Amino acid sequence: MRLRDAVTAVHETGDFTAIQEAIPYTRFMGITAQLVNDDVIGRMRYSDHLVGNASIPALHGGTLGALMESTAIFKLLWNGETTAVPKTINITVEYLRSARPEDVFARAEFTRRGRRVANVRIFAYQNDPECPVAVATAHFLLVQE
Repeated sequence: MRLRDAVTAVHETGDFTAIQEAIPYTRFMGITAQLVNDDVIGRMRYSDHLVGNASIPALHGGTLGALMESTAIFKLLWNGETTAVPKTINITVEYLRSARPEDVFARAEFTRRGRRVANVRIFAYQNDPECPVAVATAHFLLVQE
């Protein structure tokens, strides 16, 4: 399935499976998304290849950044009026504590969503959404079709 068709399927069904399968990186990382109370929640399933420091053990910070960026993109696709994937302008991640070797979740909030650019704040957590392991601020170019 083409990526554009997968994005259209998300708008029609609310099921992110088609777009997750269309992006090889999300498949490799184990990143998925689902709607919970009409909000997009990203999830990165734990796998040994995600560990960055085996002596602690802790998940690699880059994997957390990938989860947060992907969650923001999924949210933009769900709430947007485009079938094109937004382009990341930049992302700044603040690592607050070590992420244990288990599943990680993320949710995103718009801080500003204009016609061409969207600013998003993303929170990654494990057990408690009120106790994030990392937060990020990202800016995206909304692709005009």
